Amino acid sequence: MTLPSAEQVRKGHGRLPFHEALSLVSLPDKVADDGKISKRYMSRRRVWITGNEFVTLAKEQGMNYKSGISAYGGHVYSQAGLAASLAFRAGQKVINNGSQDKKFGIHTIHGFFSEAGRGDRPYIYDVMNLASNALFPNFLVTARQPTSPSTNPERDHYPKADADLPLGPVCFSAMISFRPSGISQLDAQEPSPQVRFAEILNSRRPMEWDPAPITDIEAVLAMIPGARQAVGMFPGLEMRKVDMTAYNASRPFHERRELILYRLLAPLSATYSENEENECGKCAIDGPDAHICAHAYGADRNGLLMVGNHAGFGYEFGRAASLSYSFVVHVNAEDAAMTYSEGGDQWWIQEACFPRLESGRGIVHSKIWSPRGVHVATEYQDGIIRRAPRPGDGEKGKL
Repeated sequence: MTLPSAEQVRKGHGRLPFHEALSLVSLPDKVADDGKISKRYMSRRRVWITGNEFVTLAKEQGMNYKSGISAYGGHVYSQAGLAASLAFRAGQKVINNGSQDKKFGIHTIHGFFSEAGRGDRPYIYDVMNLASNALFPNFLVTARQPTSPSTNPERDHYPKADADLPLGPVCFSAMISFRPSGISQLDAQEPSPQVRFAEILNSRRPMEWDPAPITDIEAVLAMIPGARQAVGMFPGLEMRKVDMTAYNASRPFHERRELILYRLLAPLSATYSENEENECGKCAIDGPDAHICAHAYGADRNGLLMVGNHAGFGYEFGRAASLSYSFVVHVNAEDAAMTYSEGGDQWWIQEACFPRLESGRGIVHSKIWSPRGVHVATEYQDGIIRRAPRPGDGEKGKL
């Protein structure tokens, strides 16, 4: 794979829109011995590798930086949600003779990361119906990857032939539920961050905050000149990190906050296509569920690394890896749709806090807020976060 130039990394030129970065193709259904049918899908595009862009920034300065090979976990998580949505809507059309009689949307995604993903090969998704309750259907999605890289030498634009390669173990699994749109009898929430943090948020225009870090590890950002100001190649979303240093300085760990502003990088249709795939089998990534998955995709970015910075691991970072990740949508799916306007001000807010660290693991608890201050969704993530070993550390040492 050809790395982006340093100028591309600084400006973010060439970032993929969400519907392309998370695109899928359909595969033949799988029929089990008991007659149950699983819908199958394969990712089309190379997953974003956390920190990969630092390689060219460092090289420009005559420095060496070795990027990791593990895939960004938010990719498989969000794409599993898209696969479940495609399978659910395909089933609904069969039941309703080609039409949708109710507006359904993703309600929850509960995901579990069992193996590290690789960035040079596709994900293969199997989607199985777990329960067919008419008002609360839920699905099991499992993801596996081939044991060898893609047959495309570019390790991108994966051909369907990759689905025939021998597969490794399940690297990710998720339970995903759907709910129909409903009428609110009561609407209650806490004051929005637009109110609680008005002084901070109003001190600058959104684009005047630094970009969300390519990789939010203090030592790396300090080592590579210009790294804090580089936009990077993160797909789908424009993201900015609000400087909360002064607010957090005098507060205990559990009361600290991080605010991430984000909006769509390119238009994403909020209505479902009549045809869910084209003649080549490429699936339509659109509708409210695509927007929900875009929120979940962005919410996973840098979460555990921010825990590490607040824990004092920023200059002796060891390891971070997601274990489980839950995303709950509180509103009707159509109310989670983002409006795209080039140069516009439709910024959403991820408000993150870190309520617990123990046993080598940390919690990221995030609330997703709309530009109008509506609490749309909540993220709850548990993962490994460790500093580099010190002399005298025991095998079971605590954070």
